[in-house]
Amino acid sequence: MASPISANKAELLAIATSVATEKMIDKAIVIEAMEEAIQKAARARYGAENDIRAKLDPLTGDLRLWRVVEVVEEVEDYFKQVDLKQAEKLQAGSKVGDYIVDPLPPVDLGRIDAQSAKQVIFQKVRDAERERQYEEFKDRAGEVITGVIKSVEFGHVIVNLGRAEGVIRREQQIPREAARVGERVRALIMKVERNNRGPQIFLSRAHPDFMKKLFAQEVPEIYDNIIEIKAAARDPGSRAKIGVISRDSSIDPVGACVGMKGSRVQAVVQELQGEKIDIIPWSEDTATFVVNALQPATVSRVVLDEDEGRIEVVVPDDQLSLAIGRRGQNVRLASQLTGHQIDILTEEEASEKRTREFAERSKMFEEELDVDETLSQLLVAEGFAELEEVAYVDMAELASIEGFDEELAEELQTRAQEALERKEEAFREQRRALGVEDALAELPHLTEDMLVTLGKAGIRTLDDLADLATDELIAKKREAPRRRNADGPQLKRNARPEDKGGVLGTYGLSEEQGNEIIMAARAHWFEDEPATEEAADADSSQ
Repeated sequence: MASPISANKAELLAIATSVATEKMIDKAIVIEAMEEAIQKAARARYGAENDIRAKLDPLTGDLRLWRVVEVVEEVEDYFKQVDLKQAEKLQAGSKVGDYIVDPLPPVDLGRIDAQSAKQVIFQKVRDAERERQYEEFKDRAGEVITGVIKSVEFGHVIVNLGRAEGVIRREQQIPREAARVGERVRALIMKVERNNRGPQIFLSRAHPDFMKKLFAQEVPEIYDNIIEIKAAARDPGSRAKIGVISRDSSIDPVGACVGMKGSRVQAVVQELQGEKIDIIPWSEDTATFVVNALQPATVSRVVLDEDEGRIEVVVPDDQLSLAIGRRGQNVRLASQLTGHQIDILTEEEASEKRTREFAERSKMFEEELDVDETLSQLLVAEGFAELEEVAYVDMAELASIEGFDEELAEELQTRAQEALERKEEAFREQRRALGVEDALAELPHLTEDMLVTLGKAGIRTLDDLADLATDELIAKKREAPRRRNADGPQLKRNARPEDKGGVLGTYGLSEEQGNEIIMAARAHWFEDEPATEEAADADSSQ
């Protein structure tokens, strides 16, 4: 029969091996947890003031217990120090300043000590398990994973992923989809965060990338990168659009995604609870892609405004409701797919708008250039819309207009430049009345018009401007796509607070220009630093 000591050794090693296997963590971590628990129990028995160490041999199960003491000439702390005479008994040849080992007999763990040791081991193992879970999932964002629904709490679905748990928050679920405990579910890993209670794995079934991954599983050409999904937009549980392109001209990207008798797309539709999916050929030409994105509606004409990121689409009267879709769904998804705001107009409305803009621009040229109606209308008809275009266009282009000559072109440019100067002076006076510093007028890319806008927003000094982030200065306002009732006026959804845009968001400044303005406004902060440092040096020398 084995001795009690050898039995305890075998039992300790068996426990360590069992826990490591069950929790899928390194056995050394479990051994370390046991050593820490034994150390804690020993300190409770011999005194917490002692520096007690424990070592458990992972091969034999032998347990060694000792305390570390310092050799000193005169003992002040009897728990952690010994004199030379006592040190010689423990370790021959000891000298002052050495740290030596004082062996201790094994402790007999009482009920309370054993419970305390157990808690230490459990906590250590739990921490190691959480770290292992985080390391396993931290780089898997963007993957589709399958799990079993464990519970539904406050509308959020908790999913058992095998070695960890994930959560599908309410807004990331497909609307009206019933979640039943015990059912298998597929979802996209959106992100993984470290948390005191373990890794937080956020899943989604509503994200457009989930639909992309499902197509990659069903369409081999997508998995092999022969076909690429360039863009996707979803109204979860209702309708979706994807833009696809083929790198092989012999393969039809739309047909490959649809599959034989619709088998491939239907597999995705079933997973998405019947969500209707429009598969659209992607095009580098924005206008062509917009026309495709608005299918099944027929488009008559597309007008792009690259500066504003807006697209005006003209459709026949009988195609209006089809282009907009139920509750604006079709145009909203097309807008998300193309990344542009889309305004839908009928032929009649487009004609009215062109007539109105023509009259407004003609009136502006007539007043600002002091010319007759015929001449101003001729400028508009040739595509001129702003005074700047007339003032700084190549002289030959202006003179080439039918009925114009060089003398007339030169006179028009002179008048346009004078009109711009008058406007600039008016803005300058308005800017100074608002209390905007002249120093702001010296910054790059800022016009007097922009400075008036800054002044109205309460930004009147270099410091006021320097405190802004680039986005706060130049970010464009992101408006919701316009929609309308089939027989009624246009409606526009309320913009969200985050869509507010920057102070100068309507002026079309680039991010690079915005950065230059902000850095130029902050330049005076750094100019003061050398002077401050010199003053500090002078004070210290005195």
